[in-house]
Amino acid sequence: MLDISFPPFCAFLGSLGLLCVALVGAWCQHWRGGFSLDGGSRTFNWHPVLMVTGLVVLYGAAALVYRVPNTWNGPKLPWKLLHGGLALGAFVLTVLGLAAVFHFHNSNGTPNMYSLHSWMGLGTILLFSCQWAAGFGAFLLPWAPAWLRQLYKPIHVFFGSTILMLSVASCVSGINEKLFFSLKNGTTQYKLLPAEAVFANTLGILILLFGVLVVGALARPSWKRPDSNSLDSRQL
Repeated sequence: MLDISFPPFCAFLGSLGLLCVALVGAWCQHWRGGFSLDGGSRTFNWHPVLMVTGLVVLYGAAALVYRVPNTWNGPKLPWKLLHGGLALGAFVLTVLGLAAVFHFHNSNGTPNMYSLHSWMGLGTILLFSCQWAAGFGAFLLPWAPAWLRQLYKPIHVFFGSTILMLSVASCVSGINEKLFFSLKNGTTQYKLLPAEAVFANTLGILILLFGVLVVGALARPSWKRPDSNSLDSRQL
């Protein structure tokens, strides 16, 4: 990888994440009619916005908390709370996004859970919920034994990256599915590549780039928190 320090990389990644959120919001507002809670198509529009914001961007931010050099010294508990809090916020937004699409489907008589996108998305959310619960029990509960934390830590790290990759795949497949469903009349056909298709395809590429950069940052040895044999598994 390029020889770059973490702070400027983090600033770039944060800007990219905010850009993804802004673009998915602009797509739903400009081309898909905006937002509502009436059960119509505008209710569905909350789904991509909340999923990209929670399941990708906020989740990615939570994953990178321990790559910030300020977290390497001093008590770990505040950073554990920040990591867990960001992940919990991401999960809440994700559940709200899931509720929005179910509300839209049920209001319009559309079947639920029949597409590959829906299977992959729900599987990712279930895995995310298990990851958060297991992390809370192993790293935040004061009575969790040190040996359990040491045993579970590499599993937690592995599934953290795995869930992010699944989240990106779910969001990109969802964008593609929405375009196929929406752009099918007259000159707006997806295969004719109208402006909305170019915009949404670009959004998908940026989401993919965000995910790849987060996983790359997690894998870079020089950005990992140094191990501390004495305090690594304690709350203080």
